[in-house]
This record gives sequence, structure tokens and C-alpha cells, in this order.
Amino acid sequence: MIDLRHLRTIDALRETDSLHEAAERLHLSQSALSHQFRELEERIGTPLFARKSKPVRFTNAGLKLLRLADHVLPLIRTTERDLGRLASGRAGRLHIAIECHSCYQWLMPSVDEFRSTWPEVELDLASGLSFAPLPALERGDLDLVVTSDPVTLPGITYVPLFGYEALLAIDKHHALREKPYLEPTDIAEQTLITYPIERNRLDIFTRFLDPADVEPAQVRTSEMTVMMMQLVASGRGVCCLPNWAVHEYTSRGYVIAKRLGEKGVQAQLFAAVRSDMLEVPYVSDFLLTAKDISFATLEGVSAVSEHSG
Repeated sequence: MIDLRHLRTIDALRETDSLHEAAERLHLSQSALSHQFRELEERIGTPLFARKSKPVRFTNAGLKLLRLADHVLPLIRTTERDLGRLASGRAGRLHIAIECHSCYQWLMPSVDEFRSTWPEVELDLASGLSFAPLPALERGDLDLVVTSDPVTLPGITYVPLFGYEALLAIDKHHALREKPYLEPTDIAEQTLITYPIERNRLDIFTRFLDPADVEPAQVRTSEMTVMMMQLVASGRGVCCLPNWAVHEYTSRGYVIAKRLGEKGVQAQLFAAVRSDMLEVPYVSDFLLTAKDISFATLEGVSAVSEHSG
């Protein structure tokens, strides 16, 4: 019954206090404006304002309509402005989840640089270790997931970030320190320190121990990489981390990093993105920024080929 044009019409009349000026503001003739008011008054069955009154005196029905206009019109204007910004590619949402604790080391500088370049994009960063982020990405709850375990999903593209090698960190006096590389059986008598996530999301199990049907003597968990390294350095266990994450501690002489198997355990990190967002300017810029910063700051990473779902 009530159209948006009616709200704009009565709002213009209140602001100008004149049918003639209200018509000019709305780019209508005065007769067309009067026709709109008569049409609406016939629909609702009551006058909206007293004719020939100066200043314009609104009826109770007119005042109620003005209150509606005060609520709706600002929302319409804000939405129209936001849609314009979205269409220009300058504004939007980028909600990211990370399936990797140690990724924060290189991702946070990427996020900081992105925020300064795209201040109008709503950016949110969360750990994906406590929920399943890829289904959330598929539903549209998330916009990007950093993962090393691509799962083929309709409408999801996996953009390669870099390749890395998973290494085992041991203390400097460990009995395995002289071995050129480790076999799965070398872990059988060790306390393995991991992040508190399912074993099917840990390289040390999926790519090294499980294929050999080997279990560590004990599994201990820790939320923080630095705490894991302290436990390793004090001889209370071993842990598997990406080479770039271990490098910070081996370079200072805190721990020793050993290759897993003669050829090593090679893995890849991807940014999972909904395919319809790949061409959005701020999304493509974030991916380029993340790649640039990771290659500039991380030791031992390599380029990988694209993989789509």
C-alpha cells in the first residue's frame, strides 16, 4: 500500500514546507506531486496534512508516515551507498579462517598491510582449528580459508600460496641428532607434541606415521608454538612443524630440525576461496599480498601449481 516514493514525497514536504518546493526537489510537477498525495490518501482513507496551511500541518496519519520515513529512508540511503561501494570493488567483507597455528607468523603482516590499503573492507580473522571452516566457506559464512588439506567442493577454488617441508624438531642432545633423516620407527619411542586438533589434519600422522602403521609412545598437545618449542628444547618431546616455523628456533640454536624420510615430507598451503569472489579486487589483492609477504619473510618455501575444486 505504501511505496518508497510516498515516504520520499512526504519527507520532502516536511523539509521544504511547500508543495511547490517539494515538487522541485523531487523533479516532479506540482500537479504530479499533489496527485501522489491524493492517491495515497485514498488508499489509507484519511488526509495526511491540512491543505492551505502555512506552515504545513500534518495529521496524525501524516506524522505516523513521517516516523516511518525517518526510520526507512536513512537505511535506504546507507544501503544504496554501500551497494555503490561494493560495485566499485572498494568495500565488502573478507572473513578469514586459518587451519594452521604457525600461519599467524606470516599472515598477520599480510592482514596489517591489507587493512591499510582497503580500509572500507570488513576484515575478520579467526582460527579454524575449533570448527570445520571449509563447509562454512561453502555456505558463505567465510570468504577465505588458509588450509593445507584441499577438499573438492563445488564452487570452491584453491589458490596456491606456497609449498613447504614438514620437519621434526628435537632437542640439541637428542639420541636422533646424528641421523641424516628419520624413519617412522624412530618416532615410536618418542613423546610427540602436537596442536590440539584431529590427527587427520596433522602432517606427521597423515604423511609419515600412518602409512607406516607407527604410533608414537605418547601424544601431548599444546596451543602455542613457542610452548611446544620450549618443551622440545627441554627434552620433553619432539614436534613436527613447517620448515619456516622451525627456522626461527633452529637459527637461534634452541632445537635441531630433522627431515622426515629420505625425501622429506612435502606439503602445500592454499587459500580456499569461493570461485565467484576470485575476481573481486580486494580478494585478489589480498592473495597477492599474502604471497609476496610469505616469500619475502619465510625460509624454505616454494611456489606450487594451482589446484581447483
